[in-house]
Amino acid sequence: MLSKLKQKLQKEEYKRLLSNFISLSVLQGANYILPLITFPYLVRVLGVEKFGLLAFANATIAYFNILTDYGFNLTATREVSIYRDDKEKLIEIFSSVMTIKFILTILSLILLTILVFSFEKFRKDAIIYYLTFGIVIGQILFPQWFFQGMERMKYITFLNITAKIIFTIAIFVFIHKESDYWKVPLISSLGFIIAGILALYIIFKDFKIKFKIQSFPTIIYHLKEGWHIFISGIFTTIYTISTLFILGIFTNNIIVGYYSLAEKIVKAISGLFIPINSAIFPYISNLVNKSPEQAKFFLKRITLYSSLVIGILSIFVFVFSPEIIFLISGDVFSESVIILRILSFFPLIITIARIFSIDYLINFHYQNELSKIYFYSAILSLFFSFSLVPLFHAVGSALTVMFTELFATTYMYIIIKKRIL
Repeated sequence: MLSKLKQKLQKEEYKRLLSNFISLSVLQGANYILPLITFPYLVRVLGVEKFGLLAFANATIAYFNILTDYGFNLTATREVSIYRDDKEKLIEIFSSVMTIKFILTILSLILLTILVFSFEKFRKDAIIYYLTFGIVIGQILFPQWFFQGMERMKYITFLNITAKIIFTIAIFVFIHKESDYWKVPLISSLGFIIAGILALYIIFKDFKIKFKIQSFPTIIYHLKEGWHIFISGIFTTIYTISTLFILGIFTNNIIVGYYSLAEKIVKAISGLFIPINSAIFPYISNLVNKSPEQAKFFLKRITLYSSLVIGILSIFVFVFSPEIIFLISGDVFSESVIILRILSFFPLIITIARIFSIDYLINFHYQNELSKIYFYSAILSLFFSFSLVPLFHAVGSALTVMFTELFATTYMYIIIKKRIL
């Protein structure tokens, strides 16, 4: 009897895991198919320079996304997955996280204002940065971490796809010439904000979760829980997004445009693994507590299969870089082709790195070691950026990203081999 019940529970777990994977795959497909429709259109209508400006603005605002996220997309997801049947605990987690995010958003807006009005490079395009900041507001309103922890990814899928379809249609309706470039961040921000408001409505209505003011010690507890992931996020940002940011500081929007054109392509391919990673994270969190050996076996297989698929795609990108750039932009920019070839194996490296960092090191409670890895990687990235970008511009940025990602992934593997496997 107990054996049958156990088998039934396992089947239900796998069924839920499959459902979540399908939902997130559909979402990720929309995340990359829909932008691939608008991406070439925007490059051609706005031109490389304005496209570069928007990419630089997104890189700048990404710092505030990291600040307001504060690692909760992992730590709060894990907490919700553990206490999913305890309504009072869920209310505590939800209320504490949203309170902290609101405070961090106010702080972010103040910091953005200081940045914009302190430097001419930012001041001359102030409206772009403020409009892009709407993405931060939308992301704090959208508690993806709650839906992931509850393993109800269908809500995330429905809301995000709806917002992105509206955004895609709006791009073609409202953007027809270069001077319309300011409408892109406006449309994008409105999409995020509307999706966030709808997400909160679902949480209040379907999950019966209400916001309650929490005590100061409770807020501090959740602040401490997210600290290590937050620090890791900062260091990760330094050696990923900061590369584009530093490139923009040293060069101009045209060169940033060439780089971001290639970068968007490899990041689109890298994103193919995100649905798998997002779906298995709460599943692995539970499995580690029940059977660490089963969790390790499961992760080894995921690493192997994901690496094979993404590796083949990376080879394809390397071989057909000129054709891919032409397909996207309508022209073969030699600068973008070189950058794309250098970054072609980025998807493979980052796919393995995500498994090592999130599914191994975080789920097996090695956050401190992960923070150290990101710290050393950030230092290395800054060294390469300030050495290579002034000399080689966009090529220097691409080399910096590859060197740093290889270092970080190798370091993770060493730690996993010593401490976990």
